[in-house]
Amino acid sequence: MSESKVLMRAGRALLEGVLVPDAWLEFEGGVITAVGQGAPPRAADIDLPRATLAPGFVDLHCHGAVGSAFDDDAPDWDAVLGFHAAHGTTRQAVSLVTAPLDALVPRVRAAAARAAADPAVLGVHLEGPFLADSHRGAHDPAALAAPTADAVDRLLEAGDGHVLQVTIAPELPGALEAIARFSAAGVRVAVGHTGADAATARAAFHAGATLLTHACNGMPPMHHRSPGPLAAALLDERVTLEAIADGEHVAAEMLGLLARSAPGRLALITDAMAAAGMPDGAYRIGSLDVRVEDGLPRLAEGGSIAGSTLTLDRAVRVLVEAGAPLEAALDAASRAPADAIGRADLGRIEVGATADLVALDERLEVAGTWRAGEPVA
Repeated sequence: MSESKVLMRAGRALLEGVLVPDAWLEFEGGVITAVGQGAPPRAADIDLPRATLAPGFVDLHCHGAVGSAFDDDAPDWDAVLGFHAAHGTTRQAVSLVTAPLDALVPRVRAAAARAAADPAVLGVHLEGPFLADSHRGAHDPAALAAPTADAVDRLLEAGDGHVLQVTIAPELPGALEAIARFSAAGVRVAVGHTGADAATARAAFHAGATLLTHACNGMPPMHHRSPGPLAAALLDERVTLEAIADGEHVAAEMLGLLARSAPGRLALITDAMAAAGMPDGAYRIGSLDVRVEDGLPRLAEGGSIAGSTLTLDRAVRVLVEAGAPLEAALDAASRAPADAIGRADLGRIEVGATADLVALDERLEVAGTWRAGEPVA
């Protein structure tokens, strides 16, 4: 991490949440020390006159990339993190799919060790095994489990303080107690892979859940007489809604509706699996076989969508194409997910924030990525 002051100038930047032209910032020791608009106080060390400068992207839900999954016995951590950094992600969670507890515990332990050693890794996201069979998606039905106190404690112990988030179907026996137990341990709880009605989702939010796992996917559709967890989340200002903005998981009209209905509470995620950055073909997610065609992964048996091959820069572009203002799309990839996990130092360009930055060209493709002021792509 460079200890000398670095001044960066850009054609425009999302400064303090507002997209302004002719912007500049200065950072030292990985922390932003000054921001401004117009003439900078001195010549820029990094001059990006045609770029849009945004906070580094924060991905709360990612399973892997470039042929490697975090569930593998030996994930290629550097390759996966490097691939996503090249697409603007400066911090990300390690998402693990459903597996029997005896197999999941060592995976949690390994991911927690990486999180302890690598500031790019926010922590472990347990997407399972506490999911509803009715909406399991690409999760092994034989490994689904109830969130008993013993199971919760085993996973928390394996995580050693690095379990960041857990997805739970709140209708399961013991789920509300587990939500409270996880929340008390500092873990963010998400409602997801659930057949819950709106009342049960509200109960989960009152018990401490503050996220909705990939909104619209893995849950009942919103109906005027059966609004379900999506409506409950939209109406609760405490809840951040994840969204997979790849144009496949959620229709453009619904993405636009989510952005407009929950301003500041939409968090773009990739839900990327091992096939991200790879050609079409045969892959696996957890213990299940997957076939990728035209970039869309589906289970070989049953055809359910099985994660994605998305990157966060593409998610920003898709959300803009769906009608969201660029400011809102960039916020959904940075500040909103950071705030959802209590990281006020990330996801913003303002004095005192970490100098995580991404430069986007005129097509909103990544031209450079910096983590704590150091170039990583």
